[in-house]
Amino acid sequence: MFLDPSWSLIAVTVIDLTIRIVAVIIVPRNRRPTAGMAWLLAIFFLPIPGLLLFLLIGNPRLPRHRRRRQQQINEYIHEAREYLELGSLRPNEPAWFTSLVRMNRELGAMPLTGDNGARLIRDYDESLAEMAAAIRSAREYVHVEFYIFKSDETTDDFFRALEEVRERGVPVRVLLDHWANLSKPYHRRTLKRLDAMGAEWRFALPIQPLRGKWQRPDLRNHRKILVVDGDVAFLGSQNITAPSYNLRANIRRGLQWVDLMVRLDGPIVSSVNAVFLSDWFSEASEVPEGIDLKKMEAGSGDLDCQIVPSGPGFEVENNLRLFLGLLYAAQKRVIMISPYFVPDEALLLAITAATKRGLQVELFVSEEGDQAVVYHAQRSYYEALLRAGVRIWLYPKPYILHTKGVTIDDEVAVIGSSNMDMRSFGLNLEITLLVRGEEFVQQMREVEAEYRDLSRELTLDEWLQQPLRSTVLDNLARLTSALQ
Repeated sequence: MFLDPSWSLIAVTVIDLTIRIVAVIIVPRNRRPTAGMAWLLAIFFLPIPGLLLFLLIGNPRLPRHRRRRQQQINEYIHEAREYLELGSLRPNEPAWFTSLVRMNRELGAMPLTGDNGARLIRDYDESLAEMAAAIRSAREYVHVEFYIFKSDETTDDFFRALEEVRERGVPVRVLLDHWANLSKPYHRRTLKRLDAMGAEWRFALPIQPLRGKWQRPDLRNHRKILVVDGDVAFLGSQNITAPSYNLRANIRRGLQWVDLMVRLDGPIVSSVNAVFLSDWFSEASEVPEGIDLKKMEAGSGDLDCQIVPSGPGFEVENNLRLFLGLLYAAQKRVIMISPYFVPDEALLLAITAATKRGLQVELFVSEEGDQAVVYHAQRSYYEALLRAGVRIWLYPKPYILHTKGVTIDDEVAVIGSSNMDMRSFGLNLEITLLVRGEEFVQQMREVEAEYRDLSRELTLDEWLQQPLRSTVLDNLARLTSALQ
């Protein structure tokens, strides 16, 4: 017996109306207005596909059991603060810096530590070589955590260094993002090489439903960390892979990634190690024995440093609040480097307010993008930024400027894995280093000067000549970027 067509129409109408009503009640709850509106538009225009997409990626938080584990980690970090507060701090800090550090700690960051050394490494191959040399000096352990981690021709010496220390019996622990590595070349070869050397390794945020491991599939552990013996650490934007990521499309287009890493020594290394250990506990349900976070000696410099972890395990966007605090505190200049720049309303307001306060504000981005949606979403903000007086520098293709950093006036800088986009604010686990010290800012200024010499400035007149099709694509991508 076939259902009467009129009843079929009524049933479809009722289902459609129910989806829309339920969406209005559920979707906006505890969500940014822009994100809520984007989801409602998707569901209203395409009810069934929109609903399915919302059920798949609509929750930006980790699963409940992982949030409980993150709470344990936060408690561990809170207890560790007492003995992580090491080193003598620089005198005469600005009042705003003290309050910013306090805010970071309230949100789950590590304490501010003094007597640290920090040296930037600009060259891609040199960074890999320095990390390999540090690994070869290991006597106690090596901790490795990278978003993309591949054994290829470029990284072979890095892996050989790991193999050499394993032969000496030094424990090697490795964390690599599951989804980011799964689809990249050399994935199986990398895992076999880790197994052959006897390294302990875990996938970060694994998507393995048959093993009971599942969360929103676009959550990522985007951190880049290396810690050796608790004496030296590296962090920044560079992954352990070839600068083309070994992808055919990148090789065909000639794309090469440009990155920046920082080598750290001093008490701050214990804070970096605490982030690794918290991530290891999340995936392995254990904390390795014999790791002493209290042992750190004074470093090679006199810098004040603080590590700010962020991600969906925290209640709020720690990195976004750090950027906002810095922008409102700046008195002279703000220089930002971000390959993926898709600000929310608060960040855009803070940037444009800085120019109205008479500050010099500059933004470095890539001329060419490797991710079409993000690239076009980013471009949709250029006109507002240019009209506000922000100077935009386009790093030349075929290079992808992948460095992530901010300098404030001449005393404070930020470097790490976090982009200035909504993905890094809400969906990625990131690590950010806050540094106070003119000598480090000067290192950043040299990098900025190098990028400026290689880049060309985008003007408002040039931008207004963009064809209509580009504007349409940019605006559509901007709408999809709000789906969090």
